[in-house]
Amino acid sequence: MTSEYLRPSLRDDPRLHKALLDMPSKYADSYSESQLIYFRLALIGKPWQQHFIDNRGTFYFPFVGWRFFYVFLLGRNKRALNRKEKQASMAVFLLSLVGFIVLSMVIGLLLLYLLKSALGIDLFEGTSLGIWDWFNE
Repeated sequence: MTSEYLRPSLRDDPRLHKALLDMPSKYADSYSESQLIYFRLALIGKPWQQHFIDNRGTFYFPFVGWRFFYVFLLGRNKRALNRKEKQASMAVFLLSLVGFIVLSMVIGLLLLYLLKSALGIDLFEGTSLGIWDWFNE
């Protein structure tokens, strides 16, 4: 015996069901199945809306009586940048690169100085920066 398969209604979809519950029933019942298909497509998250970190919430100040919300999003920027944003992005990148190089050189020179001092090599007789003494303490 084969029974005819009845396709479940789109109204049973959790997103659609919640959205339809939020509106008056006379309007929610007026949607056809083809309208519900496009309504569901509009509610589904787009790939450009997905973030690596998407943290949203609310908090309440008890004595003030105000509720606040916060949104923390972190992910790759997929938007096209305008000229000012490109220039700012390039400036931050170059500043970070120069900062990294300077910091690496300072740490490298400090390590070389400590190695020189540990081996007992004096480049100038009777002069010291005091870093080796500080490091030994």
